[in-house]
Amino acid sequence: MMGILWNLGAFLLALGVLIAVHEYGHFWVARRCGVFVERFSIGFGKPLWRKVGKDGTEYSLAMIPLGGYVKMLDERIDDVPVGKKHQAFNNKALWQRSAIVAAGPLANFLFAIFAYWVVYLIGVPAVRPVIGEVAPHSIAAQAGISNGMELKSISGIKTADWESVNMAMISHIGDDEMAVTVIEPGTEYEVKRTLDLTTWSFDPENEQVLTTLGIKPFSPPITLVISQLVDDGAAIAAGLQLNDEIVSIDGSSVTEWLQVVDAVRSHPSQPMTMEVLRDGVRIALTLTPNTKSMGDGEVIGYAGFAPKVEPWPESYRILLQYGPFEAVGKAAEKTWQLVTLTMDMVTKLVTGDVAIKNLSGPISIAKGAGMTADYGVVYFLGFLALISVNLGIVNLLPLPVLDGGHLLFFAIEAVTRRPVSERVQDIGYRVGSAILVVLMAVALFNDFTRL
Repeated sequence: MMGILWNLGAFLLALGVLIAVHEYGHFWVARRCGVFVERFSIGFGKPLWRKVGKDGTEYSLAMIPLGGYVKMLDERIDDVPVGKKHQAFNNKALWQRSAIVAAGPLANFLFAIFAYWVVYLIGVPAVRPVIGEVAPHSIAAQAGISNGMELKSISGIKTADWESVNMAMISHIGDDEMAVTVIEPGTEYEVKRTLDLTTWSFDPENEQVLTTLGIKPFSPPITLVISQLVDDGAAIAAGLQLNDEIVSIDGSSVTEWLQVVDAVRSHPSQPMTMEVLRDGVRIALTLTPNTKSMGDGEVIGYAGFAPKVEPWPESYRILLQYGPFEAVGKAAEKTWQLVTLTMDMVTKLVTGDVAIKNLSGPISIAKGAGMTADYGVVYFLGFLALISVNLGIVNLLPLPVLDGGHLLFFAIEAVTRRPVSERVQDIGYRVGSAILVVLMAVALFNDFTRL
């Protein structure tokens, strides 16, 4: 229950910030263009709080926090006194109306740059993208990628860490090839490799992009020494202790932790003999794993212990941290990568290269907000930047109920020299609303299937 409340709180905070940023973009430019703003609202429905400012604008927080709006003086909606007609939105020049509408998405992009600027000022711990293992006969192996290589860039996008690698690779869904620049182990020479993606199959919902290409990132060795025990777990009940080293299971020698995991998972509520080394002495124990049900109905064993992992070599650890001026460039570069990736994904969603089942809604966003809030402010800011970019891109889609639809009407007006008729706009709003409702229904359905 606490997890749900935490996710909900983080989601509402993230949504409130991003909506305020978006609507403030419209508000700020509208004021600069001489348009009178009647109401600036975060949320819809009954106001929970409101105040009329010295500028005459009503500022409010409403009951339904799933959006917001800026209500501007407009003769198409209300009667406007003669003395205020020059402050009406509809009476402004085309470029001013376009600027006001475009300011919302632009504010989201600028906020993403600001968020990443703060992130890079604070610093983000990361590890260099060094390949630990390449699966034989995989796409990566066929391209000449081998163990120990470090990924420096993908299709011209620099990849300082694994997050950048994943983002760059995901953007190639539906493409025929991927250009990769790597450094050979033990050298400083960069070489180029081309991955043939014509046979590549990748389901973002159930698979990791690196795994589907045959790449396993380098990670420190996992030992057979127990470093964590869960209170009242099966491991403690069996007599296991911290620093015990697992030697064998059911008479078979154990050489890697994955063997332990497989043995425990395959023995739910079934006793298994485990031999450990404790202070140089071999001790035989009987472990009966507890039962754990997975989301797909599978029943597995669960023992409640974890191994000791060797520390990361210092040469692999990096801190993505920059000074105030350099951080601006890095933040802008990161934001642009997110913009291009999001646009690619939207395009591939339309063309079918990305399945509609990968569309996410508010529940997935809430879970993501809660998870990143758990990790700390740096990761939560990165999450806000990601969602802010997505919000900006979505609002630029040419659907009449969105900012992009209004800009489309303005573009038509610029060509024809007359506004689009109210009848055509009304039809457009109805069609756009229907499309958005369908997309939201699909996103919510996808969210519920992931629970």
